[in-house]
Amino acid sequence: MGMEGTLLQLMGIVVSEASPERVVATMPVKGNTQPYGLLHGGASCVLAESLGSIGSALHAATYGKVAVGVDINATHHRAVREGVVTGVATPIYLGRTTTSYEVIVTDERDKRVCTARITCQLIQAPPGS
Repeated sequence: MGMEGTLLQLMGIVVSEASPERVVATMPVKGNTQPYGLLHGGASCVLAESLGSIGSALHAATYGKVAVGVDINATHHRAVREGVVTGVATPIYLGRTTTSYEVIVTDERDKRVCTARITCQLIQAPPGS
């Protein structure tokens, strides 16, 4: 999977670790803010969905399938104005047809910024993919 031109690249998300058991990435706050200069809640959701989807895709590959996100929810705990946030996704459930991941987003002081949960459905790869 190439990352060029993807939302991850546009948002500056950098994946440093990726397995079905743990996915880790960082994202800059700058460029991903809302009008008050705070990290946009939607940016935290993009980070969470990306990490859960990567873990799910790696798990799905063992069944010859691909993963598509079907549900995400997030609770935003604190504001962040600068620096980098880190997301860590760990599986809640890894099945043959669905997966669920918890994603914890923290700031540079290791304070929790957001807690999210993403569920993916595992489907047969579309033709030509």
